[in-house]
Amino acid sequence: MDKSNKRVVLVTGATGGLGTAMCKKLHSDGYRVVGNYHTKEKADVWMQNLNEEGLHIELFFGDVSNFESAGKMIAEIEEKIGNIDVLVNNAGITRDGRLINMKPEDWHAVVNTNLNSVFNCTRQVLQGMIDRKFGRIIQISSVNGQRGQFGQTNYSAAKAGMHGFTKSLAMEVAKYGITVNTISPGYIGTDMVMAVPEKVLAQIVAQVPMGRLGGTNEVAHLVSFLASEESSFITGANYSINGGQHVS
Repeated sequence: MDKSNKRVVLVTGATGGLGTAMCKKLHSDGYRVVGNYHTKEKADVWMQNLNEEGLHIELFFGDVSNFESAGKMIAEIEEKIGNIDVLVNNAGITRDGRLINMKPEDWHAVVNTNLNSVFNCTRQVLQGMIDRKFGRIIQISSVNGQRGQFGQTNYSAAKAGMHGFTKSLAMEVAKYGITVNTISPGYIGTDMVMAVPEKVLAQIVAQVPMGRLGGTNEVAHLVSFLASEESSFITGANYSINGGQHVS
């Protein structure tokens, strides 16, 4: 198979609202975009919807919470598409509940999917980036990793851990032309958020000084900037994108 000279971007958790927006933006900005999925039924609908829009973005199966599965996916992508130049660690889940009631499986599921996946994927693209003297690694964290959130000890711990990973790895790989950064969105108008009851949604918006939810396109724009050549002197940073809901 002929491989494009375009930079190859892998977006994990591509079939969610944020992942979809990132894939579309990166594709429009000239990257060769590939997405990761975990649920086939959701992936099939996603592919059909994008094809109807005239977009052709390939999806690859991988359980990013598992090191071997993530490695198999990355090897398949690099064989069929090309070397991964940009990795967007976007995969994430929630299993909310007060710690006093939290089941161990709900703790481990969130930490494995949201945090261990960052190691599982990054570890397996890093040597290639070092060899090529170029790489962009972007973590999609959360405002709740910065400020905490009632009922989300598992989620907040995992999301905070993502930025600790960013800071340390940024120091290790800066000399190789690789940047590592974190984005911490607040409440974004994804399908999941928009599906909550109107009264609850109004309460969420009331917490945001800007008086609205963020757009998935706004997060995607920031991802594309951090993936670019022009962001080469930015590393180890955490970008808040929350409408003023949390400032630090």
